[in-house]
Amino acid sequence: MTESLFSSSAAEESYQPLAARMRPRRLDDFFGQQHLLAPGKPLRDTIAGGKLHSMIFWGPPGVGKTTLARLIAETTDASFQSISAVLSGVKDIRGAIQQAEAERAQYGRNTILFVDEVHRFNKSQQDAFLPFVENGTIVLVGATTENPSFELNNALLSRCRVYVLQALDNEQIAAVIRRALLDTERGFAGKLSISDEALNLLVGAADGDARKSLNLLEIASDFVAVAAEGEAKVIERAQVEQVITTDTRRFDKGGEYFYDQISALHKAVRGSCPDAALYWYARMIDGGCDPLYIARRVVRMASEDIGNADPRALRIALDAWEVQERLGSPEGELAIAQALAYMAAAAKSNALYTAFNQVVKDVRSMPSHEVPLHLRNAPTKLMKEQDYGAEYRYAHDEPEGFAAGENYFPEALQDKQYYWPVERGLELKIGEKLRHLRNLNNNSPLQRYAADKPAKKEGS
Repeated sequence: MTESLFSSSAAEESYQPLAARMRPRRLDDFFGQQHLLAPGKPLRDTIAGGKLHSMIFWGPPGVGKTTLARLIAETTDASFQSISAVLSGVKDIRGAIQQAEAERAQYGRNTILFVDEVHRFNKSQQDAFLPFVENGTIVLVGATTENPSFELNNALLSRCRVYVLQALDNEQIAAVIRRALLDTERGFAGKLSISDEALNLLVGAADGDARKSLNLLEIASDFVAVAAEGEAKVIERAQVEQVITTDTRRFDKGGEYFYDQISALHKAVRGSCPDAALYWYARMIDGGCDPLYIARRVVRMASEDIGNADPRALRIALDAWEVQERLGSPEGELAIAQALAYMAAAAKSNALYTAFNQVVKDVRSMPSHEVPLHLRNAPTKLMKEQDYGAEYRYAHDEPEGFAAGENYFPEALQDKQYYWPVERGLELKIGEKLRHLRNLNNNSPLQRYAADKPAKKEGS
């Protein structure tokens, strides 16, 4: 159904939440997104020129994706239709397309088809838009909180321009709240005010979400005692605390914020910054992340980024995991925090991680080399006759417990080196030990003899 921002139907005159009533009516009243909407910026120029193209608005909740789509339609005199990918299917898409075709034929108007949560449509549903975006029947404006690169078909994505909308900063959220308090038509002008302390608390709880800030403001107003006649009610800190007690910050356990934050946590540990590691850990816990997920990632960090530079890190990570499993929160959360701080401060090495990845790559790309005869067991007479285990040297019987000159690789890979310890932490000592052993190998008469000896054919 074609909608207008200025419709005065009976339905719109009934009660609406404050966030709905306070939607901006003009582009100049829109808060935030100046990187797109300031004079001379790409989206502003597109709107001003009336040359609309299909687009995807990607950003967190409450930054104005729906409102902006409506304002574009109003500013460019386009028909506006809205569907939700959560509630709609191909039938609804076809209905919207038919109405757009009728609008175009009868009035010559563009139709902006706004699709909320567009990433919820499957491939066939997304494909249904393609011919109509291509021939200009609709200007598709999709809204998503998820990364379009992962969630939208390449065919649809190639026909749309992606605009990244950002969370509002604290100053912008405060301005949204003040406007609602001062608006005489749609807001609380003369009826409600807020203390500075309560405003700051409310702004922090909104976490960059304008819609959330107005919802919290409206709820908080219900907790304020009735004021004397002729005086405005005042929201104090206590009322705001009542409405945000069980509130959590922006976090999506399966979406973009989740992966961004665990990435930041891992990189803070790798970068030896315990303070940032603890910050991102607290953010994820505050957002509802399962501590056991983080505990598993901490074990990964211990092997990937610390390795043999400090082997204690792996044991500490496993202990923290066990504490979380046995005791739960908050004891387990503190143990995980302890492990994170330890690993962030520990010596770092990815030598083992790099070596193992290279070995796996080689194993998958090389032929299946045979095990050398001297490394094979010989439990039967026939095997012994085939020289299985012949000339194998028992390292414990050799000087320094090391069989200098012995080869443990397939013959085609003899002397291959994958593991290169770094000059940090315990790997300093490991590196010194390995260099000493290689020197013994290089100076071993057996090594030189093996190099000069003709290769023996297996089975001969």
